[in-house]
Amino acid sequence: MKKLIVLIIIFSMLAVNASFADGPIKKLGRGLANIITCPLEIPKRISDANAESGPIAASTFGVLNGLVQTCIRAFVGVYETVTFFIPIPVDYGPVLTDPEFFLDEGLF
Repeated sequence: MKKLIVLIIIFSMLAVNASFADGPIKKLGRGLANIITCPLEIPKRISDANAESGPIAASTFGVLNGLVQTCIRAFVGVYETVTFFIPIPVDYGPVLTDPEFFLDEGLF
């Protein structure tokens, strides 16, 4: 019975906050999306480095930058998934803002 009451309270909190732009549901979705799409940072950063500076930069800096950005996006995704019910940062705002979701700026 106690578990049912706790579940009802949690779901009612989520339902109330779901009407706002940034809420726990969006934070959870953002976290899961970041976890799923984090490996795509590597080819994205390689492609960006190739377009800006050529194939040598793509094969060195692009790969390293992609690995770093993959780790950052994965860490933030896990953080947002685990803490989705806590309104931190302010009002469930995104930790990564450029872009908030990986596919917001287009794939390549």
